[in-house]
This record gives sequence, C-alpha cells and structure tokens, in this order.
Amino acid sequence: MRSPVPAEARVVFMGHEDTPETASIKPRAFYGRRKGPALRDYQAGLMDTLLPTLLLDPKSNRPATLDGLFDPSRRGTWLEIGFGGGEHLAAHRHLKPDFGFIGVEPFINGMAKLLSVLDDEGAQGVRLYNDDATDILNWLPDGCLDGIDLLYPDPWHKKRHWKRRFVNPANLDRFERLLKPGGVFRFASDIPGYVNWTLHHLNQHQAFAWTAETGSDWQQPWDGWVRTRYEAKAIREGRTPCYLTFQRSV
Repeated sequence: MRSPVPAEARVVFMGHEDTPETASIKPRAFYGRRKGPALRDYQAGLMDTLLPTLLLDPKSNRPATLDGLFDPSRRGTWLEIGFGGGEHLAAHRHLKPDFGFIGVEPFINGMAKLLSVLDDEGAQGVRLYNDDATDILNWLPDGCLDGIDLLYPDPWHKKRHWKRRFVNPANLDRFERLLKPGGVFRFASDIPGYVNWTLHHLNQHQAFAWTAETGSDWQQPWDGWVRTRYEAKAIREGRTPCYLTFQRSV
C-alpha cells in the first residue's frame, strides 16, 4: 500500500539527494556517543536503583504477549525510539494513561533525565531499554504495538554514514511485524534530507501509507505535542520541524 505524496510537499523536499534505494545496515550503528557530562549524585543513584526495575531484557525468550510487562487492562502499547531527554515520552503517557510505554535511549544522560521524572511522578506503565533499539524490535511479539515514535533521530549527515540512519528497509520490516493493523509510525525531524529519505523509504514499503491529506500537514505537530529542548533549539537556529505520520495497512 503506497501513499501518494502531495505535490506541495514534494516541492518542499526537492533538491535533497538522500534517497538511495537501499541501505547497507551494520549492527550497533544507529547511535553515536553514549555519555555526556557527569551525572549528579541523585541521577547516578537512579541509574543504579530505579532503572534496573524498569529495564527490559531482550536476551530473554520473546514473550507471547505484553501482559507480563504491563497491566493486562492497559488498552495499548506505544514505543518511542531514542527519547532524548524524555520530555515527549513523559507527556505522552499522561495523554494516554491507559497505555503502556516502552522507551529506548542509549544516551546515559537522557535516560537519567527521564528517570528523574519517573521517580517524581511514578513509573507505572513504563518500561525502558538503554541500548540498540533493534534488540527490542527483534524481541517484542508480533502485532503488539499501537504506535512507534522516532523523533529527531540522528540524521547522520555524511553520505558514508547514511547506513546508520534508523529509517531503512530492515527496520521498516520490523515495524510492520510489530504494529497492529492500523497502527502508526510517527517521525519528526528538522533535517530536510532525512525527511526526504524517510518519505522515500516509506513510500517504497508496501505496508505503510502516509496519512497526509494536504501539502501543509507535515507542518502540524500531533495533538498534545510537547516541544522538546532540541526542537526549540532547531527553531531558534532557523530550521523547520517536520512531522510525518504513516499508517500500517489494515
């Protein structure tokens, strides 16, 4: 199921060459540095105490359902890949209090920031992973997710690094396996070349359709959107955020 790209949107992204038909993927290549400034004692303590209680173990047997991770009464499950400082994930769980949330972030400082919020607000309905997101994508059971968010991923600007971009045919196949029919993949970026790359790869994948109905839909954030510090910085520096939603075929 391929989605037509509105003409107005095609004009926006013309001139960017980040659209190879395929990408050669190397494992453990989707993220960069793991650690920034030294953590405060409080944050370091949460990494030792709170994180182990929430951490997923993709080396264990693949579960048949997610009932063992979340209360069976939860209405759905959402995955956020690379949640940065956790601002969006923390807000999203309040918008969907009856959902379970899985957050993946290998950057230690970002994980520590989210743990600080969870320590204050409670961590019910949240599970975390602090390494390569493909570990979790391979481990989760079929058709278990209602949505996947990939917000402001590393664009890996240099052409020789494009193979590290998270949007690639192999990962889109993983998304197809994990999303329920009608589930959504949401992507945000301020880098036109990566937006063009994403549109190209999703348009080539038979399981996904871009939900845009007008040429300006890409400019509109989702309901309840919380602007992250990264996005605020991008806007200050003159870059335009782009929001794309793709639906898995029913």
